[in-house]
Amino acid sequence: MSKHLSLSDRSLIERLLVMDYTFASIARILKRSPSTISREVKRYRVFTGRVNPSSENDCARYFSCLKNNLCKGENHSCYTRCKLCSYRKCTEKCNDYESLHCELLDKPPYVCSGCPKQKECRKEHAYYTAHRANAEYLRNLKESRCGIRTSPEKLLEISQIISPLILKGQSINHIMASHGDEIGLSEKTLYNYIDSNVFNIRNIDLPKKVSYRQRRPKKVLTKFEYKCRRGRTYEDFKTFTEEHPDYEVVEMDTVKGTRNKGKVLLTMIFRKSNFMLIFLMPDGTANSVRTVFDMLTEKLGLKTFRKLFKVILTDNGVEFKDPLSLEHTPNGCQRTRIFYCDPQASWQKPHIEKNHTLIRRILPKGKSFDYLTHEDIRLICCHINSFSRELFDNKTPFQLLNSKTYEKLLVSLTLEPVPPDKVTLKPSLVKH
Repeated sequence: MSKHLSLSDRSLIERLLVMDYTFASIARILKRSPSTISREVKRYRVFTGRVNPSSENDCARYFSCLKNNLCKGENHSCYTRCKLCSYRKCTEKCNDYESLHCELLDKPPYVCSGCPKQKECRKEHAYYTAHRANAEYLRNLKESRCGIRTSPEKLLEISQIISPLILKGQSINHIMASHGDEIGLSEKTLYNYIDSNVFNIRNIDLPKKVSYRQRRPKKVLTKFEYKCRRGRTYEDFKTFTEEHPDYEVVEMDTVKGTRNKGKVLLTMIFRKSNFMLIFLMPDGTANSVRTVFDMLTEKLGLKTFRKLFKVILTDNGVEFKDPLSLEHTPNGCQRTRIFYCDPQASWQKPHIEKNHTLIRRILPKGKSFDYLTHEDIRLICCHINSFSRELFDNKTPFQLLNSKTYEKLLVSLTLEPVPPDKVTLKPSLVKH
């Protein structure tokens, strides 16, 4: 049930007040608290009736009164109607004075709707009207959500916190994860303030906002199946993971700088933690990918490699078309299982595709990777994995790696977390 009363609720209140229902009875029908109904009626009732020309004279008999010289003895030369006298208040001396205000309106139901004397009564009336009440409610609701409700001093303090961090490429979510208590505002309010140009940063300074529409599942038809895909299709992958639900899936892909030949990035991501590994390769060939696998096997040891990379899901790129050399060590020992997504179905490995947007903040499309070094890639990897993820309650991928196996991986590749305020996702991170 909604916390706020709707127009239909208010219409029912109006109708039941005319039928002389009590607040308790109305509350039971609407399944609300009696105090809610009471506050609603008092807040939105409207007073009607004739208003006297003189604000000081609120007598109900004002318009029909013909009395004069009520103060005889004090001023016996006065022949003006007492209600028009500017020297004395006739209400203080007149025995027939009757106030416009009805004392019954100070008690429930606070309106005249069910009163049997309302037609003859000369006092002010009060009524509750559903449409008028609903219009006033909507107007108050809109006004309550407009404007800036934070002091200029607090806004300046918030600006000094977020401005340098946003210029480093950090998102509002990442900043709130590390400075939420200092800022003291919700993430939505912070976005609204930026939209209102309260700070010296603009929407153009924020990381790109992307709206992902839900994709419809569809079966991808291919004219033929490559030999490497036999037993390694996406259907085979789903069957394998159902049989081994405790195996962590690693998604794999490549990122290219330009269409021309040159250095290429090999990326791998652990689904459970979104921790991404990035390796710099001299080109995008199957031999370069195999070299990375052999390097990892040598640094981690075959036993640790098998624990970390039990099953790998990748696309149908030419660099992955030699699965046997990736699944086995040079001496023929099995080290992993490779599976392929359906052609033109990159959404089947969404984690790595989404994390590629973080790489593109640092390395924009169309820019060659030939100037990059292995140290540059290590630095990029550390900064990306130190970025807070809303999906994991604003924890970073580094914080989600809590086993000794992962610790060995971090030590072997010399990866370490970056302090929240120093995380940079801008091209300036790798400018030489």
